[in-house]
This record gives sequence, C-alpha cells and structure tokens, in this order.
Amino acid sequence: MITKTARRAPADNPLTSARTTGNADELLRAMAAMPAAHPSRPALRERAIEAWLPLARHLANRYAGRGEPVDDLLQTATVGLIKAVDKFDPGLGTDFAGYAIPTVIGEIKRHFRDRTWAIRVPRRLQELRLAITAANNTLTHTLGRSPTVADIAEHLEITEEEVLEGLEGARAYNATSLSIPVGTDGTTELGETLGGEDNEYALTEARLALGPALASLDERERRILTLRFYGNLTQTEIAEQVGISQMHVSRLITRALVKLRGKLGDDTI
Repeated sequence: MITKTARRAPADNPLTSARTTGNADELLRAMAAMPAAHPSRPALRERAIEAWLPLARHLANRYAGRGEPVDDLLQTATVGLIKAVDKFDPGLGTDFAGYAIPTVIGEIKRHFRDRTWAIRVPRRLQELRLAITAANNTLTHTLGRSPTVADIAEHLEITEEEVLEGLEGARAYNATSLSIPVGTDGTTELGETLGGEDNEYALTEARLALGPALASLDERERRILTLRFYGNLTQTEIAEQVGISQMHVSRLITRALVKLRGKLGDDTI
C-alpha cells in the first residue's frame, strides 16, 4: 500500500518556521536570518511589529496623564518599536524586550522633550531642567527640606547661575492663556493687562538728541526750521517773514536738514 507523505517545509526556512510557531521572538529571529532583499522580509517585519504592539501600548500608557494625548503617545511608542525591530540583532544574545523597552521609552521621552514645550528653548536648557528636577527630588529626601539653589548647584557640580538659568528656562514648559481671568472680580483677562508698543519713547529720545543738533545750526537756520516744522508755515510765508526769496528759504532748509542728519543719523530725520 502506497501512502502519500505529507510535504514538509525545509527546516531551514525561517518564514515557515515563524508562521508555524507564531512566536514573536521567532518572528524576529526569522527576519534576521533573511537577506535584506528577500521578498518575504517586509511581510515578516510587519508581522513582528504587530506582534510586539502590546508592549508599545503598555509603555505609552505608563506616560498617560502628563498633558499629551494617549494617541500621540502610542504613535510615538510605535515609532520607537519600529526602530527597535529594524535594529535588533538576535545574534548579540539579548532578548528583544530588553532591547526594545529602553528604545521605546527613549522615543517617548524625546517626544516630551521636543514637542511639549510651550516655547522652544535650547536642548541644553531642557536637559538642565530635568537634571534640576531630579536633584530637587533627591535632595528633598536626603536633606529633609527643600534644597536651596546652592544645594542643587553643588549636587549637580554646576554654578548657581546655571541653576537659575535652568529654573528660568523651565518657565517655558507651560504657557498661560491670555484669556485667563485675573483680578479679584475675574472680569479682566490677562491679555488686557499687557502693555502695547509705545512710540513716544522713540520720540522722546529723538527730541533729546535734537537739542544739541539744533544748537550746531546758525540762528537763521534754526528760525527757518522752527517756522517750517513747528509753525507749519509755507516756504513763501517764511520768506516774507525773514525777508529773503522763497528759493533761498528752500536752500537753507535743505542745508539745515543735511547738517541735522549728520548729527543724528539718517534714520532720525
């Protein structure tokens, strides 16, 4: 009696082995055993990512409730997981979870560091803020009181000025809405208390500088400019008062303004 023998896949076929076991670790080992250009590798990579998604979801949920939407955290954790899948090497003897967890957490922390600041500050200040926060927690426990700036500076081996800079930069982490009510009655918004640009300061500076500049003109030039720009007289009216021609008034005004520009700078007049 002749019986048909069931066809077996070659034992060295990693794709078939992974499909048979359905084990997430086996999927990664199978993918690593394939050449980079193998046509089945993209599908196996996708299955490996899907198999480890619960790990990414678990790590993302650990950081929930810190001001970022859970969906954004899960997306960030998934990016970290994909990086871990692509870079993992089973031949190094490390299990994938031990490699993926710090990779995913690192991606989530970068998300908080780079995306959640209300005002963009240099990375150095972002990292300094984290170090100061950790030092404050440690010193509060060991000293039994709130640490001073000097305590934190000594603990981190930095200057007190750097600690103050880090504390000032930390204010950029959260922003306050201009619509928030302020005052005892709550009828005034924060935006209404902010001052606007006051052009009078520039005019005041110009007037202060104009005095010495006018003193460099002769008496007739000062009189003509006063009649023209303070008295709002026309050149013809000025000519009648001074007793010269209108053309001469025009030349004197031009010459006087050139002198003033030389004293004050071209942008002032």
